[in-house]
Amino acid sequence: MLRACSLGIRRFCSSVTLEPVERIRNIGISAHIDSGKTTLTERLLFYTGRIDEMHEVRGKDKVGAVMDSMELERQRGITIQSAATHLTWNNHTVNVIDTPGHVDFTVEVERALRVLDGAILVLCAVGGVQSQTLTVTRQMKRYNVPCITFINKLDRQGSNPNRVLSQVKQKLGYNAAFIQLPIGLESQQKGVVDLIRERAIYFEGSNGDDVRYDEIPADLRAQSKDKRQEMIECLANADEHLGNLFLEEKVPTVDEIDAACRRGTISRKFFPVMMGTALKNKGVQPLLDAVIDYLPNPSEVENFAFEGENRKRMDPTRGPGAGPFVGLAFKLEAGKFGQLTYIRVYQGSFKKGDSLYNSRTGKRVRIPRIVRMHSSEMQEIEEAHAGDICAVFGVDCASGDTFVGDKAANVSMESMFIPEPVISMSLKPQDKKDADNFSKACNRFVREDPTFRITYDAESRETIASGMGELHLEIYAQRMEREYNCPVALGKPKVAFRESLVAPVEFDFLHKKQSGGAGQFGRVIGVLEPLPPAKNTQLEFIDATVGTNIPKNYVPSIKKGFLLMCEKGCLIGQKISGVTFRLIDGEHHIVDSSDLAFSMAAQGAIKQCYERGSWHILEPIMSIEVALPEEYQGGVMASISRKGGLIVSTDSLEGWSTITAEVSLSEMFGYSTELRTLTQGKGEFTMEYCRYSPAPADVQSALLEAYQQETNPQAAQQKRKGRS
Repeated sequence: MLRACSLGIRRFCSSVTLEPVERIRNIGISAHIDSGKTTLTERLLFYTGRIDEMHEVRGKDKVGAVMDSMELERQRGITIQSAATHLTWNNHTVNVIDTPGHVDFTVEVERALRVLDGAILVLCAVGGVQSQTLTVTRQMKRYNVPCITFINKLDRQGSNPNRVLSQVKQKLGYNAAFIQLPIGLESQQKGVVDLIRERAIYFEGSNGDDVRYDEIPADLRAQSKDKRQEMIECLANADEHLGNLFLEEKVPTVDEIDAACRRGTISRKFFPVMMGTALKNKGVQPLLDAVIDYLPNPSEVENFAFEGENRKRMDPTRGPGAGPFVGLAFKLEAGKFGQLTYIRVYQGSFKKGDSLYNSRTGKRVRIPRIVRMHSSEMQEIEEAHAGDICAVFGVDCASGDTFVGDKAANVSMESMFIPEPVISMSLKPQDKKDADNFSKACNRFVREDPTFRITYDAESRETIASGMGELHLEIYAQRMEREYNCPVALGKPKVAFRESLVAPVEFDFLHKKQSGGAGQFGRVIGVLEPLPPAKNTQLEFIDATVGTNIPKNYVPSIKKGFLLMCEKGCLIGQKISGVTFRLIDGEHHIVDSSDLAFSMAAQGAIKQCYERGSWHILEPIMSIEVALPEEYQGGVMASISRKGGLIVSTDSLEGWSTITAEVSLSEMFGYSTELRTLTQGKGEFTMEYCRYSPAPADVQSALLEAYQQETNPQAAQQKRKGRS
């Protein structure tokens, strides 16, 4: 016990009665950056008794929010890593994951939503639906996660919940309705009206923990009646039982509305909209009630695993009758006690000291310790059951691995979606003596973050770091200095261009080599075709051969050669994408043909296609959203046009403008400084990957010339002399 205390770990009694699955909620808090997610989480922890006092996100009091445990998070006032905690409300256990809002850390949201059963979508009462809101809602849809919408910051000047609801309906396509109304806005914000139970709720006391219920104010009664009817109509469209009552012109009871709201929310057919201001301690307790009332428990969510080629539904039964253990490792984190692996238990249970099996590697691992996380703090437990989110020490695995209790079980949970990096920069330690620490840091961060990639360029002899944006790479550079005492230098950003085919081109390539003894012989015939624009980041291989000219056992080698050649194209040395390799015919030799020969033949066929075909370069296009005072709108739009950007939409409200545009990533480096200059520091922007599109002719020419200069300086110099 003394040792556990010295490690800062609290040990729970293992004889606690097992909690029924109906009393568990696993939720995430997601939103656009600076919408108030972490502030809201801080209030959730305070009102449930998990913390004794609340602190500001930016840490002006030198403490900072509990969930922002990293020093960089407190300094910058942003969430970088998702943080898990658990709390108790109305005899229910709620596991909460607070996720980042910045698009550069979108993988943290991705893997959190992969394992959660419900979510709170936080919207700013002024900003409304913003760029990252759209990304988060796409992620929720991908994993079929139901959510409650919470309109935050009602106390801000310019707050307008009605406009936000309109955006939720139009931009997100949600069947959403208010289940609350605000009592006053901006500095007059006093509380909310509960439309279901038809009462006013006030939050009194210095911390808003004294909740008082009263009659609806006289000036809001007519509006409350109209909005309640509107809510019932939206529910009637989503729920059959309430729809029948509505058609029969019967007035539903509070219990019937609550039940319909729960069914509609879980099925993602209805999205209840609540509101408040977390910073001013208003509206948080009813939100906690709604999490219990409307979001699903683990038994109400269908989770599947692949057993061979078949899908098998996981059994969330806890205690006696539970099935064999199945869990998903969804997040890795290196701490002072070694690698910490976050696991969501989908079926069965496991205890401290049990042996589990990694279904990907087949390796057996022993679990020395199980903990429940409270941000950076750990609370040791003896056992974890279906529906729990916990963490274990000393397990060597990768993010997305499935663990099973039975070695013979051929079960694998569906992995999470990992977006491709869009920006690369050279990375090197400032002092060569720090090479070991640099290597350790790179290995750790690559394991923790699937969107952070490290490669070594043999030609330039540089270590290349790839990620989701400049901020993403900058944060890791700062963490290397802080956590590993290894200052690093970031080089000029490199955009992840792609090479692609313009029109189909046929190939017929014979690889033949004879130097005494067994030789090499392989011939491939077919066509290389461009994929449609929607698939221009993908590669396809189609075996259309008939007969025995190419034995089927050589086809995988041909595919391997094709994919190997696509790693580095011949135009500018970037990856090839957006093409289909259609193998139609070929030829083999009974003695000289081999896997190597056909792999080399496929590589030669791609080179032949470069000589015969027409190729172009694709560049990443980013979707940007700029928020700024109206007076600077003209200058900013002109700036975007100079960059070759496409203005998608503009929106103005109460002196503020929002510009949505699509701009190539190569034009966006250093834009934050440019925007500050254009708007006297008042503008801000967010950026996320949109698609790949053909680069302009002048950009392609510059890239070709730069690559030729890099690979063949003499030929490039002669070419320039010829032009002059």
